[in-house]
Amino acid sequence: MEDLSKLSLVEQINGLKSKKFSSIELTEFYLKRIDQEKVLNSFISLNENALKEAKKSDEKIAKNKSSSLEGIPIAHKDIFCIKDQKTTCGSKMLENFISPYSSTVYEKLSSSGTVNLGKTNMDEFAMGSSNETSFFGSVLNPIDPERVPGGSSGGSATAVAANLCSFATGTDTGGSIRQPAAFCGITGIKPTYGRVSRWGMIAFASSLDQGGIFAKNALDAALALENIAGFDEKDSTSINKKVPPFFNQAKSKDEEHVVGIPKKIIEDIKDDNVKNNFFESLDILKKSGVKVKEIDLKNIQYSLPVYYVIAPAECSANLSRYDGVRFGHRCENPKDLDDLYERSRAEGFGEEVKKRILIGTYCLSAGYYDAYYLKAQKIRNLIKQSFMDAFKEVSSIMMPTCANVSFKLNSIQNPVEMYEQDIYTIPANLAGLPAISIPSGKINKLPLGIQFIGNYLEEGNLLNLSNKFQQNSNFHNE
Repeated sequence: MEDLSKLSLVEQINGLKSKKFSSIELTEFYLKRIDQEKVLNSFISLNENALKEAKKSDEKIAKNKSSSLEGIPIAHKDIFCIKDQKTTCGSKMLENFISPYSSTVYEKLSSSGTVNLGKTNMDEFAMGSSNETSFFGSVLNPIDPERVPGGSSGGSATAVAANLCSFATGTDTGGSIRQPAAFCGITGIKPTYGRVSRWGMIAFASSLDQGGIFAKNALDAALALENIAGFDEKDSTSINKKVPPFFNQAKSKDEEHVVGIPKKIIEDIKDDNVKNNFFESLDILKKSGVKVKEIDLKNIQYSLPVYYVIAPAECSANLSRYDGVRFGHRCENPKDLDDLYERSRAEGFGEEVKKRILIGTYCLSAGYYDAYYLKAQKIRNLIKQSFMDAFKEVSSIMMPTCANVSFKLNSIQNPVEMYEQDIYTIPANLAGLPAISIPSGKINKLPLGIQFIGNYLEEGNLLNLSNKFQQNSNFHNE
């Protein structure tokens, strides 16, 4: 039998169809790997019915009734609800929450024939850039276990990078797919806001959250994204547009690219290794026939402060439902209703979540709403307009995914320094634009990533550009 650890998603699909191996064999391989790599702490819970699901897939394949991803074992970030299974969001608040319904993303992948291996670890309520805020403990980077995998979707990134699943779902509010993808040396895509349904995806910041994919390469990401994208009437922010054939678009030789280089941002890169890697990556693109043009992204420097007003404000509103009354953690023997609220929330939420709730509540309070939240929304519109102006001249924009390689566990104690980890990823979320991170090299054996940001609904263009880069480099196979 083939070495299953080296197969891409496309190769796995072909292997299952040609019966070189079965879904049960593939699922058993991953379950064994998960058990061997427990120390990475990438999973919060495993699906006890995984082998039963694999058996059903094998039966469908035998009868030639298989779906597009039939028999492929995957992992879901523990922010996506699955009916009758635990969904914790990495928090004590939801430690024992059994969801009464399934998210649209899960339903779509399930109907495509995937086998659910389990739920991956994450920063609590998706708040963090290192996967150190989870109630279930830190996730370790499989390349160097003394370092972080990035956050908040660090469990999913680690699972793909350590070969514990074929691909994994994640969510990206301010870079939570792209930053972990860069730190773990894999491909991660955040589609246009509204391209993937948020129904059943537990909310952090509703105007920023977007579901996406971690995969080994751009072609795998394209195929997986094709199966989770699409209109959903249950999600009022869902875009009612037909899903393009992302996989075919990614492989197309007809796509033309003019990549914008934000001159000021690149000049201001502090780490020389990151800057050098950026220009080396640019050379690879130029050699593959991609055109390059310098651009000016005005107002982009305000992205970080704007995000850290809007995101906490929305988190404060979304997390107000966790009050110890309807669901979630409830304190023991409350004296009265106020005591129930106070102690349930104090015991259920971790420090980072409490911090953001306090900031958000302050920004939304009387007397400060206009000064902070309203002003942040106005600047957000200016940032969005800067991108729209740029896309009149270019088809995509390139910048580093992160300002540095993965850092050591517990090495960043200053909250502002931690928030600055998202400096290059946040702008795309504020504007609702699609963005992808792909591996671009290594510094002292630690991966670096480059990021492409595209115009609205132009995921196919980004995947094609990424595939072009990967055809002319080998960083994604290392």
